[in-house]
Amino acid sequence: MTPASQHAIGNNPGRSRSHNRRVVLEAVRLHGPLGRTDIARIAHLTAQAVSNIVGELLAEGLLVEDGRRRSGRGQPPIQFAVNPDGGVTLGIEIGAHRLTTLAVDLAGRLRAQRERSIAATDPAHVLPLIVGEVAAIRATDSIRRSALLGVGVVMPGPFGVDGLIAGGPTTLGGWDGLDPAALIEAALAEAELGEPVLLGNDATAAAVGERLHGAARSLRNFCHLYFGQGLGLGIMIDGRPFGGAFGNAGEIGHVVVEAGGRACPCGNRGCLEQYASLQALEEQLAAAGIGAVDSDAIDRLHREGHPVVTGWIAEAAARLAPQIVTLENLFDPEAIVFGGILPEGVIAALIAALDPLPTSVAGRRHRGVPRVIAGTTGRLTAALGAAALPLLETMTPKLDRTPPPEV
Repeated sequence: MTPASQHAIGNNPGRSRSHNRRVVLEAVRLHGPLGRTDIARIAHLTAQAVSNIVGELLAEGLLVEDGRRRSGRGQPPIQFAVNPDGGVTLGIEIGAHRLTTLAVDLAGRLRAQRERSIAATDPAHVLPLIVGEVAAIRATDSIRRSALLGVGVVMPGPFGVDGLIAGGPTTLGGWDGLDPAALIEAALAEAELGEPVLLGNDATAAAVGERLHGAARSLRNFCHLYFGQGLGLGIMIDGRPFGGAFGNAGEIGHVVVEAGGRACPCGNRGCLEQYASLQALEEQLAAAGIGAVDSDAIDRLHREGHPVVTGWIAEAAARLAPQIVTLENLFDPEAIVFGGILPEGVIAALIAALDPLPTSVAGRRHRGVPRVIAGTTGRLTAALGAAALPLLETMTPKLDRTPPPEV
């Protein structure tokens, strides 16, 4: 069985009921509409277990009946689908220059979206803005009628690291030593908007966003290279995000690629982020007398063949190629996804400039997808992933394939 065809499975005697509910929801979300027999086959659960769980999920409004499908003789089985009106989750991305807030329903549809620029990223400035944006989202008609399942918040890492200087244009100032989730949850509660808040790294969340809504929907094991203001990496293993012990897995932007190279605000020199990030591109454009560029301006400059942009693409590709080979040899992913706030045309050109990639364990003759592919969720990738954090708790099973051995 190939990794792409694997699914989480239930466990009738020993697995918790909560896990089996998630297994059923994931099966319907990925393959639905489905009948009870098909759900039982995919989830490896008994027909009785599926019947009980489906009944619960119907009563809670997480599933809905979706007609009957003819399949030979007898009464056609009832099909079940995820109820898009069964609830919504909010996603908040705190970036270096912007705050994005959106709402996503259980079917993955974007219900509401707000975006605003921010002059500062410290809690005193950002917390009131978050409260205002959440209040505005929740006041919309399509959201007011839906149950709110939780709030996901993502921001650039690293979190709680000694030795790395917490500064520079790719990090958020003012949060060092604080608990962002607790502060945001308290601010929302004070405004009577209280919901559980889950915190994540923006690059890891971006991988989740592509897994649920984008180019990686059919992939269970992949790496997502996230071009925010800096450069991050999201790692998905068996359909679950890998965050590491302290939420800092994937800080690829601070991998040293040139000894004694360009100074990095983290305190090291020659970090990958200094060569292959939006911030690096903006600095090179500023040095050429082109300042205050946004995504549209970079896209225009690329289409015009501006030498700074084309030169950055060539240098970034040369720096990234060995890192891609390392990721492939370490994690054996089905593919590596490029995404983030870079224009689509620049990402496509960056991927094209990688060809040919050096040899790695990914060099198989019969590949289902290319070694490197472009994401499809655009600049909303991390915010969609933020909204997915509560969704993961509600709908996605902890994807253990076998029970841990007893000690």
